Amino acid sequence: MTDLFSEEDVVATVTRLTRRQLGYFIEGEFIRPQRESGGYVFRRIDIARLELLCDLSEDLDLNETGLGIVISLIDQLHAARQDLAAVARAIETLPADLQARIVAAMKRD
Repeated sequence: MTDLFSEEDVVATVTRLTRRQLGYFIEGEFIRPQRESGGYVFRRIDIARLELLCDLSEDLDLNETGLGIVISLIDQLHAARQDLAAVARAIETLPADLQARIVAAMKRD
């Protein structure tokens, strides 16, 4: 199973996606595929993001501005989740008494 996909693969996989929409999403920087000599190369995350973009633009009828806002918020939420996971991993490395103090402080807020 491959982890990289051509433009043809993407349009075949994301059945609601047209080549025109794909170009629009690339030009609008909603997705950022790798550029190679034969064209763009997409990852699995790009395909998932394209599925989401199709849902948002077609099912919710979002225009370019709306798509930009929603995708930006999703990206920010994803980054915040990654940051929170890193903080949790860091706390797990601390001594138990310090972990307990942190948990107690969090419960107070």
